[in-house]
Amino acid sequence: MYYLESASMDPAWNLALEQFVFDQLGPREDCFMLWQNDRTIVVGKYQNVLEEINSTYVKEHGITVVRRLSGGGAVYHDRGNLNFTFVARDCQGGMIDFSSFCRPVVDALREMGVPAQINGRNDMTIGDKKFSGNAQYLRQGRVMHHGTLMFDSDLEVVGQALAVRPDKIQSKGLKSVRSRVTNIKPYVNDPQMTVEDFWAALRERMFWCFSMRKYQLSPQELEQVEELRKRIYSQWEWNYGHSPACSIRKERRVEGCGTLQIHMDVEKGNITRLAFRGDYFARKDSDALAEYLQGTPLEEGALRQALKDWPVEDYFVRMDLDTFVAAMLQ
Repeated sequence: MYYLESASMDPAWNLALEQFVFDQLGPREDCFMLWQNDRTIVVGKYQNVLEEINSTYVKEHGITVVRRLSGGGAVYHDRGNLNFTFVARDCQGGMIDFSSFCRPVVDALREMGVPAQINGRNDMTIGDKKFSGNAQYLRQGRVMHHGTLMFDSDLEVVGQALAVRPDKIQSKGLKSVRSRVTNIKPYVNDPQMTVEDFWAALRERMFWCFSMRKYQLSPQELEQVEELRKRIYSQWEWNYGHSPACSIRKERRVEGCGTLQIHMDVEKGNITRLAFRGDYFARKDSDALAEYLQGTPLEEGALRQALKDWPVEDYFVRMDLDTFVAAMLQ
């Protein structure tokens, strides 16, 4: 397994580095990476950015917004937060599996005295408070698993910068972001531990857990990362994009899956434009499903017939055909 770490705090650079590692190093070797961003909101691939952030607060406080390759929800990064990334062969046959990658991190935290546990669909928690959000990207027999570790983040900023959706608050009985998150630092054995110490301790534990060797990017590889940063992750079109300009908007929250927003136009009973947004995870790109369904009559029988060879759960993990069809027709 290769070990990499980024000295950059630039979120566009670090997401470009992740993609480079996945595309270029992943096919020949499993990888583990530690990295940090300066004040940043990282949104999931399928999210509508303007519905996930407090735009005024973000602008006033100079917080960067970037979009990642994986699905899931928005997370906040700052210099009190440490990020980890695994790139590995997909041994689960395309199934989303968080525990295999979270377990060694939880074990490392417990060695430091932290009573961490894996909880929910993609969280690590201390008691009922979340300190880590995780997401996965699966393609071509490989998986990229990445997660946050809020060691000493500014929790007030976390609460202000992220816009919590009313349906999520209602479904989970949540009052605020601030009341349901925590930092790791209050729980470690060493009260003087800094985020730099935490980074070193986690790295040491991962080297003990896995047979790792440090990988140094060549000048040519660094140029490829920079090209990805410029072409994709620093572009407004990727990070914000355009909200789907459709006349019909439907939304449903599915337990275990997340929120699905459906944007579409219908003419003479047929779907003419279609886009999906939300904080769901996907094994296959849901944009491909949206494109395929254009031209299909918006009718239950027609939708079921069209989807007979397109397993819905590949595009919206933990959602079945009945739930998807009901959401399209509601």
